Amino acid sequence: MQTRRRFLETSTQLVLAAGGAALSAGSVSATESRSSEPLHIASNEFPWSTFFSRDRLTWSHHDPRCLSRFADSGVMGMEPIVTSAEDVAKLSPLLRDFRQEMRSIYVNARLHDRAVASETVARVVAIAEEARHVGTQIVVTNPEPIKWGGPQDKSDDELTCQAEHLDTLGAELNRLGLRLAYHNHGSEMRSSAREFHHMLAGTNPKHVALCLDAHWIYRGSGNSQVCLFDIVTLYADRIVELHLRQSHQGVWMESFGAGDIDYERLARILAERNIHPHVVLEQAVENGSPKTVTAIDAHRTGLLAARALFEATKG
Repeated sequence: MQTRRRFLETSTQLVLAAGGAALSAGSVSATESRSSEPLHIASNEFPWSTFFSRDRLTWSHHDPRCLSRFADSGVMGMEPIVTSAEDVAKLSPLLRDFRQEMRSIYVNARLHDRAVASETVARVVAIAEEARHVGTQIVVTNPEPIKWGGPQDKSDDELTCQAEHLDTLGAELNRLGLRLAYHNHGSEMRSSAREFHHMLAGTNPKHVALCLDAHWIYRGSGNSQVCLFDIVTLYADRIVELHLRQSHQGVWMESFGAGDIDYERLARILAERNIHPHVVLEQAVENGSPKTVTAIDAHRTGLLAARALFEATKG
């Protein structure tokens, strides 16, 4: 299976080869607050890379042919995985050409290593400086593991270092009028989810919000909705973005919809708390996923399902 991190490595190589406001927790943008307009739903680019890989095609967010398919799905914005300010500057006019907003961006950040953590913070701030000029409101970051794909857990000292620099990064982004949203994969849920919890318990809620990726929490905890909804209960007020992915009997489906995770319950909890996060589709495919529809049709179906689920929760 092509992981997001492996995809990021490939994307970085593609970018280099090519030549390389504020949103508070639980709020919606001015555009979304207009009840007469449809709920803004974006898509992260990672799932598109998995569909393209399945068809032996190469995805690049700098390729107009790829962006044309992305736009044909009907989503209203892209959450790109970016590696530099130059990457954002090159991508922005392309997205405008295809009428795609970029309300959020996704960056990886090596923050547990004191030798590079401060440099990493500066790099992400530079990316955010460029992105805010084109309407970006949220910077989603997944602190990198010790080794991508590896089984190693971070030490207490490394987790302390990571949380300190995550908080610093969030404070710097707040100064720019942006929100930092912490994101996790399955590895952060190991060992009683010590890494996941410390990134929230060890940071200031004013500086670090949460991008809730429900399925990675579900999968990382051994396919546990108990764990997922405990986390929602604990940290709901910090959720500014949702990543939507669904599975059937543990295997990722092609389109977002009914499946293992009770998203109706999740939507109801957020609505009851008057929390209206940025909604981002992340319905990827993996080994064992069905192969019945194209990436475009899968996202069209998922878009309709997500809109039906969350439309009533707009401000």
